[in-house]
Amino acid sequence: MKYYLDITLLPEAEITLGFIWQKVYQQVHIALVDSKVGKNESSIAVSFPRYSTEKSDEHTFPLGNQLRLLANDQSQLTDLNIAKWLNRFEDYVHIKSIKAVPANVTHAAFIRQHVKGEARIEKDMLSKAKRWAEKSGQPFDECLKSLEKSKPKANNNLPFIWLESQETRQRDLNASRKFPLFIKKVEVTEQQVGTFNCYGLSTNHNDKEKLVSIPQF
Repeated sequence: MKYYLDITLLPEAEITLGFIWQKVYQQVHIALVDSKVGKNESSIAVSFPRYSTEKSDEHTFPLGNQLRLLANDQSQLTDLNIAKWLNRFEDYVHIKSIKAVPANVTHAAFIRQHVKGEARIEKDMLSKAKRWAEKSGQPFDECLKSLEKSKPKANNNLPFIWLESQETRQRDLNASRKFPLFIKKVEVTEQQVGTFNCYGLSTNHNDKEKLVSIPQF
């Protein structure tokens, strides 16, 4: 990634930073889908220079107030014309000019982390206990009690943005269900190349060495 542009989000007293993130990132997602280079593949990446996992209130947000778009070629950012996609929110964003990535940067990867909530965990536990009881012949309550020892905990520390999938929307025009896009930052020791998904994030590999990195500065 050799070029970048920064988008600063500008909240007001009545409009929270989290709400602006939802609107802005949704438009960025739509723009990346429109300019994709393959099936759910984007040549443009996103970065969160002020990323944090600290708890926030309604006036702050763990992703900070800055979104960065990065590309290998300056023309890719020019052709994306992100100002066009964000024109409805021009009072709430400040888009800076395209610049070259500075030298001697470190690298990191941002991935989508699938996080189970309490309700989903409970549902999975009941399903596992039922299958175990049917297979072993043990009482359901005993199977559930045994599974409680290894019950996973809901991880709510990662920052997330409520979004609507454009891929789902294209398959079903009546579908408008939103989901939380949990974003995890992974430190890497050196540059790792590849393509990104249409959220601008690295594909979520179990192998850290296969993650696609972006420069951080």
